[in-house]
Amino acid sequence: MNLSSIADSIGSITNKQVNPLNKVDTKVNNQTFDNMLKDAISEVNGSQVDGYKAMEGIATGSVKNLQEAVQKIEEAELSLKLALEVKNKAVNAYKEVMRMQV
Repeated sequence: MNLSSIADSIGSITNKQVNPLNKVDTKVNNQTFDNMLKDAISEVNGSQVDGYKAMEGIATGSVKNLQEAVQKIEEAELSLKLALEVKNKAVNAYKEVMRMQV
Protein backbone atom coordinates (compact mmCIF):
# COMPACT_ATOMS: atom_id res chain seq x y z
CA MET A 1 0.00 0.00 0.00
CA ASN A 2 1.61 3.21 -1.15
CA LEU A 3 1.24 5.75 1.64
CA SER A 4 2.45 8.66 -0.47
CA SER A 5 -0.50 8.25 -2.85
CA ILE A 6 -2.91 8.28 0.09
CA ALA A 7 -1.24 11.38 1.54
CA ASP A 8 -1.40 13.09 -1.86
CA SER A 9 -5.10 12.23 -2.17
CA ILE A 10 -5.86 13.51 1.31
CA GLY A 11 -3.88 16.68 0.63
CA SER A 12 -5.83 17.30 -2.55
CA ILE A 13 -9.10 16.82 -0.68
CA THR A 14 -8.17 19.30 2.04
CA ASN A 15 -7.09 21.89 -0.54
CA LYS A 16 -10.55 22.08 -2.10
CA GLN A 17 -11.26 24.87 -4.47
CA VAL A 18 -14.38 26.79 -3.56
CA ASN A 19 -16.25 28.90 -6.08
CA PRO A 20 -17.74 32.31 -5.19
CA LEU A 21 -21.10 30.78 -4.25
CA ASN A 22 -19.44 28.64 -1.53
CA LYS A 23 -20.05 25.46 -3.49
CA VAL A 24 -17.25 22.92 -3.43
CA ASP A 25 -16.16 21.72 -6.85
CA THR A 26 -16.84 18.02 -7.39
CA LYS A 27 -13.58 17.57 -9.27
CA VAL A 28 -10.30 18.06 -7.46
CA ASN A 29 -7.30 18.20 -9.78
CA ASN A 30 -9.40 16.59 -12.55
CA GLN A 31 -10.09 13.57 -10.35
CA THR A 32 -13.62 12.77 -9.25
CA PHE A 33 -14.61 10.99 -6.04
CA ASP A 34 -15.65 8.03 -8.16
CA ASN A 35 -12.17 7.74 -9.67
CA MET A 36 -10.51 8.15 -6.27
CA LEU A 37 -12.67 5.36 -4.87
CA LYS A 38 -11.93 3.07 -7.80
CA ASP A 39 -8.20 3.76 -7.45
CA ALA A 40 -8.28 2.97 -3.73
CA ILE A 41 -10.18 -0.27 -4.32
CA SER A 42 -7.80 -1.34 -7.08
CA GLU A 43 -4.85 -0.56 -4.78
CA VAL A 44 -6.34 -2.77 -2.05
CA ASN A 45 -6.98 -5.48 -4.65
CA GLY A 46 -3.38 -5.27 -5.86
CA SER A 47 -2.17 -5.60 -2.30
CA GLN A 48 -4.36 -8.67 -1.82
CA VAL A 49 -3.01 -10.25 -5.02
CA ASP A 50 0.57 -9.62 -3.87
CA GLY A 51 -0.26 -11.15 -0.48
CA TYR A 52 -1.72 -14.28 -2.07
CA LYS A 53 1.32 -14.63 -4.33
CA ALA A 54 3.57 -14.31 -1.27
CA MET A 55 1.55 -16.99 0.55
CA GLU A 56 1.81 -19.24 -2.48
CA GLY A 57 5.56 -18.65 -2.61
CA ILE A 58 5.92 -19.57 1.05
CA ALA A 59 3.82 -22.71 0.58
CA THR A 60 5.82 -23.87 -2.44
CA GLY A 61 9.17 -22.88 -0.95
CA SER A 62 10.07 -20.60 -3.84
CA VAL A 63 10.47 -17.51 -1.64
CA LYS A 64 14.01 -16.23 -1.35
CA ASN A 65 13.31 -13.59 1.29
CA LEU A 66 10.80 -14.78 3.88
CA GLN A 67 10.67 -11.40 5.61
CA GLU A 68 9.48 -9.62 2.45
CA ALA A 69 6.83 -12.28 1.85
CA VAL A 70 5.48 -11.96 5.38
CA GLN A 71 5.54 -8.18 5.03
CA LYS A 72 3.43 -8.37 1.86
CA ILE A 73 0.94 -10.63 3.60
CA GLU A 74 0.66 -8.28 6.59
CA GLU A 75 0.32 -5.27 4.27
CA ALA A 76 -2.52 -7.00 2.43
CA GLU A 77 -4.27 -7.79 5.69
CA LEU A 78 -3.94 -4.24 7.02
CA SER A 79 -5.08 -2.64 3.78
CA LEU A 80 -8.17 -4.86 3.72
CA LYS A 81 -8.97 -4.04 7.35
CA LEU A 82 -8.61 -0.33 6.60
CA ALA A 83 -10.88 -0.61 3.57
CA LEU A 84 -13.50 -2.47 5.61
CA GLU A 85 -13.41 0.14 8.38
CA VAL A 86 -13.79 2.97 5.86
CA LYS A 87 -16.73 1.12 4.31
CA ASN A 88 -18.32 0.60 7.71
CA LYS A 89 -17.95 4.29 8.58
CA ALA A 90 -19.47 5.30 5.26
CA VAL A 91 -22.43 2.93 5.70
CA ASN A 92 -23.00 4.16 9.26
CA ALA A 93 -22.88 7.77 8.10
CA TYR A 94 -25.40 6.98 5.34
CA LYS A 95 -27.71 5.29 7.85
CA GLU A 96 -27.43 8.28 10.16
CA VAL A 97 -28.34 10.67 7.35
CA MET A 98 -31.31 8.48 6.41
CA ARG A 99 -32.56 8.62 10.04
CA MET A 100 -32.61 12.41 10.00
CA GLN A 101 -36.03 13.98 9.88
CA VAL A 102 -36.51 16.74 7.39
